[in-house]
This record gives sequence, structure tokens and C-alpha cells, in this order.
Amino acid sequence: MSNWFQQSIVATGRLPLFCYFVMLIAAFIATRINVRLIRAKVGWFRNVNVGEMHIHHVVFGVVLMLVGGVTLIVSPGSQVGTAVAASVFGVGSALVLDEFALILHLHDVYWEEEGRTSVDAVFIAIAVTGLLLIGLRPLTWDYGTPVNPAALIVANLALAVVTLLKGKIWTGMAGLFVPPMLLVGAVRLARPGSPWAHWFFARRSPRKMARAIHREERWRRPVIKVKIAFQEFLSGRHDLPSTRRGRRHT
Repeated sequence: MSNWFQQSIVATGRLPLFCYFVMLIAAFIATRINVRLIRAKVGWFRNVNVGEMHIHHVVFGVVLMLVGGVTLIVSPGSQVGTAVAASVFGVGSALVLDEFALILHLHDVYWEEEGRTSVDAVFIAIAVTGLLLIGLRPLTWDYGTPVNPAALIVANLALAVVTLLKGKIWTGMAGLFVPPMLLVGAVRLARPGSPWAHWFFARRSPRKMARAIHREERWRRPVIKVKIAFQEFLSGRHDLPSTRRGRRHT
């Protein structure tokens, strides 16, 4: 194991990325344990308050990301020092992403249905970092043909945008590292709630919208239920009634 770590992580210069990856996961798990204990009112676990103001942990995350990020910028190049800064940045990233839904909605939806977006954001960050750690790089793929690399990157990026607009988030993110997945995602029918379906299906093609809804209910909903069950096992139940429905920004 030590030989593998030395050859695959340290010798390849991936120690900082490895430290970031480990601390991202560890800090997320620790944060979720802490907030679940706070919610259950166990022992001395309580929210951080200053007077009547509740200090969300995203605030501490932003500070840690600033410290880690600036340290990485001014680091003299030592891999150990960079690894420490990357670890700090990883902890800060976990704290920020764990409240990503609050930033997105500008409202405290942590335990509401919309709060699951935070868990999705953390999962995506872990998946992308894991792919980088094993040596994959986004928007690059050797098709074995004499294609201009710049043109290939532009084509892959365009396919990624189409795939994401079709509501296929995981396919789009994974496809950045394995571009053939983008071909599948870009060609397949869009999800009914996606921007692509709204622009091209809602009024122009009711038949396609009906097909999309049928596929969503038959194939995707069961998968989503499994994903939600796994998320709630790790992060707790997002079971509070939504306070976002019916609200409009002015």
C-alpha cells in the first residue's frame, strides 16, 4: 500500500489533490453528523449564534477556502505545504457545499426538499475530484483520429452544454471526463423539467413531452427514490415543508 501511495500519488504530484479529496469527504461526513446531532438536540451540540443571529457553517467554509486558496497561490512550491493548504481548502469546500442550497435559494432550506441540492453538489464534487485523482482530465479524449485538439475540446464542451440543458446532470459531469457519454446524453430525449424540454417540447411537441414524462416516471423516479434513500441515510431526512413554493423574488 505504501509503495502504491508513493508511486501513484506522491510521485505523480497528486498529493495535494488526494488531501483535498480526503478532507472534502471527511469534513462533509463530520458536518452532517454534527448537524444531525444538533437537530436531535443531543448533548452540547448546538447552533452557533451571536445574539439573535445564526452563523451558518458556510461562513466558516468561506473563510477556510480563502485561507487555503491564498496559501496555495503564494505557496513556494513545497508539495507538503501545498498538501496542507489543499486540506484546508477541502474542509472549507465541504462546509460551503453542504449549504449550497442556501446560497442557491438565498433562504434557509437546509432540511427542506430543496436542501437535497446541497448533498447533490457534494456528491458531484467528490465524483469529479475522484476522476481527477485517477488521472482523467476534462474535455480530452483520444479518438485515434487526427482531429485538432482545440476543435475537439469545443465540440465536447458543446455536447456537455446540450446534455446539461437536457437535465442530465450526472451524465454531463461524467461526460466531461468520458466524452462518449456526452454523445449519448446529447442525443437522448430531454428530461421533462429541463430547460431544453421547456424550450422545445412544452408547446411545439406535446408527443415528445408525453414520452419524456413517461420515461421519467417509469425509469428515473425509482432511481431517484434509491438515491434519496441513500442521501438521507448519510445526511438526514429533508422532511420540513417547503417554504419556497409560491414565493417570488421582487
